[in-house]
Amino acid sequence: MELWFTEHHNDCIGYSLKVKRTLNSEETKYQKLDVIESEFYGRVLVLDGILQTTEKDEFVYHEMIVHVPLFTHKNPKNVLIVGGGDGGAVKEILKHDTVERIVLAEIDERVVENSKKYLPSISYGLNDKKVELMIGDGIKYVNEHKNEFDVVIVDSTDPIGPAVGLFTEDFYRSVYDCLRDDGIIVAQTESPFIYGNLINKLSKMFKKIYPIVKPYICTIPTYPGHLWTFTMGSKKYDPEAVDVNNIPEIETKYYTPELHKSSFVLPKFLKDIFEEA
Repeated sequence: MELWFTEHHNDCIGYSLKVKRTLNSEETKYQKLDVIESEFYGRVLVLDGILQTTEKDEFVYHEMIVHVPLFTHKNPKNVLIVGGGDGGAVKEILKHDTVERIVLAEIDERVVENSKKYLPSISYGLNDKKVELMIGDGIKYVNEHKNEFDVVIVDSTDPIGPAVGLFTEDFYRSVYDCLRDDGIIVAQTESPFIYGNLINKLSKMFKKIYPIVKPYICTIPTYPGHLWTFTMGSKKYDPEAVDVNNIPEIETKYYTPELHKSSFVLPKFLKDIFEEA
């Protein structure tokens, strides 16, 4: 008998993966957590029935949420990740020699523990000496740390369950205060095909707070709608003004200096969503 995992959205669409076996399934303090081994995408982390990352395509999401802001900032030394307990963002940040300190604020320690055990190709950076692991409420952590970070990366799940508070204006204002005078925030802001209204709402919030607001995109095979957005809020640096000739060569599978520029070119319907905000 074949076993399939299906992720559902809006009670009308789904995305399915054929499963070889279930490696772990548990109810954590905050959410339902599953780690499965799929036929095509390798090992997969699932939270509350929503696919978070896979061994096969994780590099797309993690490279784009990390390298675009870090190569936009002139000298990123201190980086905060809110969420991101799988360690994928940490793995990419460690490729930047200027970074001296990485704080990972993850509310659910079981995400970290399962990722270390079952997803070592993604999570191995969590043991690096530059990484400070803070298990607890990322919103509370941001509120308690002012003018401390060069870049804040909001690597959250969908706006349900424990991640709801990471999609509010109060949180983005707190991040502004947490950033230094030339700081940058990047948040994953979902698929325009599934969450167009949310993207419009978030764009309005960002524009109230940050002088430079730039959305950018990539394509992620296992995320709903496939086309994915990130929103950058910057106090000083314009990501489209970066001289790509000065971007150093690092090991990537998706991100390139040319892609840094082109990721800010939006399809017409998506540009309309942001410009209406």
